[in-house]
Amino acid sequence: MKVTVWNEYRHEQINDESAAIYPDGMHNIIKTFLSEAGHDVTTATLDEDEHGLTASVLNQTEVLIWWGHLAHHEVSDEVVERVKERVLDGMGLIVLHSGHFSKIFKSLMGTGCDLKWRESNDKERIWNVDPTHPITEGIGEYFEIEKEEMYGEHFDIPTPDELIFISWFTGGEVFRSGATFKRGRGRIFYFRPGHETYPTYHQTEVQQVIKNAVNWAKNKNTPKHTYGNYEALENNTEKEV
Repeated sequence: MKVTVWNEYRHEQINDESAAIYPDGMHNIIKTFLSEAGHDVTTATLDEDEHGLTASVLNQTEVLIWWGHLAHHEVSDEVVERVKERVLDGMGLIVLHSGHFSKIFKSLMGTGCDLKWRESNDKERIWNVDPTHPITEGIGEYFEIEKEEMYGEHFDIPTPDELIFISWFTGGEVFRSGATFKRGRGRIFYFRPGHETYPTYHQTEVQQVIKNAVNWAKNKNTPKHTYGNYEALENNTEKEV
């Protein structure tokens, strides 16, 4: 499968904590474990021409993974529309952590996508609330991340097609941390963990969820429907008497 991992790639260049955890960028740790799973993985970052998301790149991408935070506003509207059209046409999209505020996620959701947050050392307990779903394969009743940024309800998203994970934090908050949506022919998965100053993407369970999500998000050759004015399939004209 052809996967593109898009990362804003700003924190790792200006924040010593982020750089120490992800010296080659979060996109490259994600690329590594997906490549080990057998996928053909490329990366793209904000400061590349067209943010690395040219029409050629997107046309070859079966699943796009998106991480952004500091510079959502710097992503060009033209590229956002290009990504959106590919999702509607069947490209899978996995939005991670602070990508909830990205232009592409907000455009596809049609809502503000806001939430509560707190930078602290909360423990996150992620509950698996749909154990038969392919995204939860290999994941038990729950798993824990010892230190993470807190996200809390209310999360301003549409009602998900499927709710996969719910998080609880030691501060008492809960959050819909794994949710799926369908837009056009495309499948979308939002997955909450991934604050840039914690080694979240090194954790086995987090990697497993992302690997499962990539397999789930790939378009399964669903039919392309015809829209607009359409000729009748049957001869429905009345016979002349």
